[in-house]
Amino acid sequence: MSEKQKINILWFTKDLRIRDNESLYKILQEDLPFLAVYIFDEDFYNEKQFGFRKIGKFRAKFLLETVLDLEINLGQKKIPFLKKFGKTQDLFKQISEHFEIQKIFCQREWTKEELDSEHQIKAVLPDAKWSKSYSQLLLQADFIKGKLDKIPLLFTTFRQKIEKELSIRKVFDTENLVYDKSIFDLKLKSDHIHLNTLGFDDFEVNEYTAFPFSGGETKGLKRLNSYFFETKNLRIYKETRNGLVGEDYSSKFSAWLANGSLSAVSIYQEIKKYEAEFGNNDSTYWMFFELLWRDFFKYTSMQFKDKIFFRNGILDQDYDFKSDRNLVNNWVNGETNSDFINANMLEIKKTGWMSNRGRQNVASYFCKILKQDWRIGAAYCEEMLIDYDVHSNYGNWMYLAGVGNDPRSRTFNAKKQAEQYDEDHKYRNLWLQ
Repeated sequence: MSEKQKINILWFTKDLRIRDNESLYKILQEDLPFLAVYIFDEDFYNEKQFGFRKIGKFRAKFLLETVLDLEINLGQKKIPFLKKFGKTQDLFKQISEHFEIQKIFCQREWTKEELDSEHQIKAVLPDAKWSKSYSQLLLQADFIKGKLDKIPLLFTTFRQKIEKELSIRKVFDTENLVYDKSIFDLKLKSDHIHLNTLGFDDFEVNEYTAFPFSGGETKGLKRLNSYFFETKNLRIYKETRNGLVGEDYSSKFSAWLANGSLSAVSIYQEIKKYEAEFGNNDSTYWMFFELLWRDFFKYTSMQFKDKIFFRNGILDQDYDFKSDRNLVNNWVNGETNSDFINANMLEIKKTGWMSNRGRQNVASYFCKILKQDWRIGAAYCEEMLIDYDVHSNYGNWMYLAGVGNDPRSRTFNAKKQAEQYDEDHKYRNLWLQ
């Protein structure tokens, strides 16, 4: 029996890009050839929480488009890529039957489901070494540790401390690196994966959606260039970001950030490039400000671990709620007593998208007016949102429920919010027609 070839594995999870990919950069420095792998884990697609799927059709479609784009981009670099549908543990075991896996390169994760996947791999590959990168972050962990003994509860405190002598790394130059090794016998073949493979029927994108974009790094970079340098919408971002209708009231980068087809560092460096060419203003700063919020929730979850999923949140604050499935269903289906809440809930139901303004209002209404378990609302958003990100989703829901980063109890007045942000009823008329 011939000796198995030694290889490394580049395990893609939520870093689905070529540009500024630290794991790709590092693995290209190694002497061994490597195999890039992405797994659509069947257990994840079957799992439910509070009656909702872990992933719905909108994000599944966006993710599938993203992985197909990644496959094309890796192919252009002659990097062998394996995309499979099945159980993570079984598929790594299958790879190990053909190759001797030395090291696994991947993005560092710290939340439960992601760590469970790692443990499954370690069970079948106990001798493999790991190289993990903090590639989902804007601010590097060493920089944060040098600034803060612990992550403060308030974002303002976090921002003020880290903005002093701010240090953000350069983009990893992975676009120009060349893969010049070969795997001599790749008997394993990628699966042909479609939406129905993942348990969904195909569907047409809603004509009124504010997010008419496809998944993938190629489309993400196109959107980035368009928003910054073609339309120059970045210059008015702060004024328009609370909009409700159309694709250009906000950057819409969040979906590509969530699955890692755009990196936060790439966006930051493009902000700097824009400012050098066209000047800075409140809007260019505010784009950076929103990237900081994203990091703040990630570092908060890194510090508090699974407490971000607990009913009483990171504050251990008593959270009293009623348990009324009819009220939950009314909220989900846009049948509450508030036309503004209903319009937002119909938007997410039909498109997988909702504005930042809408998200704050529907979460506040669910927690403070309907007085339901905030984790149910968070679970519904996890299923539905194209741009679902575990840290931001649960961080924001805790925040609005009063068990998260802001100990003050806030309640949004949906009627006043509608008067302020939808005075002409354009948004409500669009979704309540």
